[in-house]
This record gives sequence, structure tokens and C-alpha cells, in this order.
Amino acid sequence: MQPFISIVAPCYNEEDVIDIFLEKIFAVLKKLDRSYEIVFVNDGSRDNTLEILKQKAKEYDAVRVISLSRNFGKEAALSAGLDMAHGEVVVPIDVDLQDPPELILDFVKKYEEGYDVVVGKRVDRTTDSAAKRVSAETFYKLHNKISDIEIPHNVGDYRLMSRRVVEELKKLPETQRFMKGIFAWLGFKTAVVEYKRESRAAGETSFNGWKLWNFALDGITSFSTAPLRVWLYVGIVLAAISFLYGSWIILKTLIFGVDAPGYASMITVVLFLGGIQLMGIGILGEYIGRIYLESKNRPVYIIEDEY
Repeated sequence: MQPFISIVAPCYNEEDVIDIFLEKIFAVLKKLDRSYEIVFVNDGSRDNTLEILKQKAKEYDAVRVISLSRNFGKEAALSAGLDMAHGEVVVPIDVDLQDPPELILDFVKKYEEGYDVVVGKRVDRTTDSAAKRVSAETFYKLHNKISDIEIPHNVGDYRLMSRRVVEELKKLPETQRFMKGIFAWLGFKTAVVEYKRESRAAGETSFNGWKLWNFALDGITSFSTAPLRVWLYVGIVLAAISFLYGSWIILKTLIFGVDAPGYASMITVVLFLGGIQLMGIGILGEYIGRIYLESKNRPVYIIEDEY
């Protein structure tokens, strides 16, 4: 039988928190009193995560474990879980319990009211570091200004999606995935449930500043061509400045004669323009790199085993 709800939980080195997560999620699902399955996706964990998940799959009929052949990253692991989930509705959630499982009950109520998507919005992120809060705020504002697709502010992957939404998502062919943007791109009738973000229940996050920076860069380049377009205007402005400066030099020479050339000013201009050109080439390279990776048409993930 098709379960009513599928819980999708990507895992990477989460051995310390799996037991706590299952205790919490089972308590919520029992209150729901509907059929369910919990789909764990082991994303190439290097600790005992897989062994613990295999044991849980033996203990509980509702627990399924999808083990990827290596670490493909959270976006790929989330895609694998969504592809393998069978439920009428699907809820992705992190096992660190920063997103409270109790919210699932509110998600289901909204779904029964006729919403295809119900998202959790973080209204209190005091448990995150100041740097993470500021960087997240900056990313959302920048992305939504330059992209045609608006990502809801402070909304992550934690959400409920109906089966038809998941089926449409599975049709998308791109391999370089930014799931927050893809979720927003899909559309459908959406409701919002607000909540307070908690601290990790156990263990340590695998995300660091460099990974978050690359994640943000993927998000911007996946849904906006503004970084490419801006260099047209930078070039126009620099060309106009150069024309005006060149005209001034010609007039000055005609009126006052030839000055002794200034090495310092010349090298400054050369280095400045060289830096601008390299920045433009770097932005162009980001997009060409994405085209190159997409053209290979490799699978988003590889499943090594299922338990």
C-alpha cells in the first residue's frame, strides 16, 4: 500500500543523532495516525551512520535506507530521497532536529485544506551564529533582486509536498541542483507555517563557510544571468570614462603641450582594468563550467544499496 506520508532524511556523518531523531519523529507520526515511511539517504557517511541505519531498518518496517555510492552532497541526497519516496505527501527534514518534527502535524492540516506545498519559515534564528544569520539575510536579498524566481525569505528544504508536486520535480533534468530554487520554481498553491529554529540535537554540522559560499554561488548562477549581464554595463561605463579621459588628455596636450608621462598613474590604470577583465572572465567561467557539467548528462546520484 502507498503510505500517506514519506519522511525523507539525508544523512552525512549523523551517527550521534539518529536515535534521537527517530524517537521524535515516531512520536509525531503516531499522533498523525496515518500510514508512513521514513526514507533515510546515506550520503557516503564516513562514520557508523550506515551501520546504525541498517540496524534501524531491521528493527522498524517503516524505515527504509538508501545508500549512495559516495558523498554526492546534500542536494543530490535530497533528490535521491524524493525520487525513492512513495508517500501521498513527502516531507524532507534534516536529522539534526533544528527543524522541529512537531510541525509536520501543522503541515498535514494545511495539506488537507487544499495546499500542495506547505513550507516552514524560520522566524527566530538566534541559535545560528551571527555570521550565518547575516550571510543568509544577504543571500536571500541578493538572490531575489537579481533572479526571476523569488525564494521565500528564511525558508529552507523543510516542507510538505503533495505527490503531484514531487512527480513534477522528478521531471526536471538538471544535474547541478539548487533545491531551494527548484522548489520555488515549481510553484503550486503554497501555505506558510512559521517556527523557531532550534540548536542541533547532537553532533556537529558538516557545513562550513566555504561550503556555504559555494552553495550561495550555485544558487545565484542556477537562477539568474544577471552576473553575466552586469559586465556589459561595467564595460560601457569604463569605455565612457576612458573616452572622456582620453579627450581630456588630447585637449590638455593641444593647449599646454606634452607632459612627462606618469608611470604610477599608468600602472594603476593597467592593473585596475586587468582586474576588472579577470573578474568578468571568472564570472563567465562559472557559467561555462555549469554548461560543461550539464552537457555530460551524468546522473545526479548513484545508489549503491537499499535496505
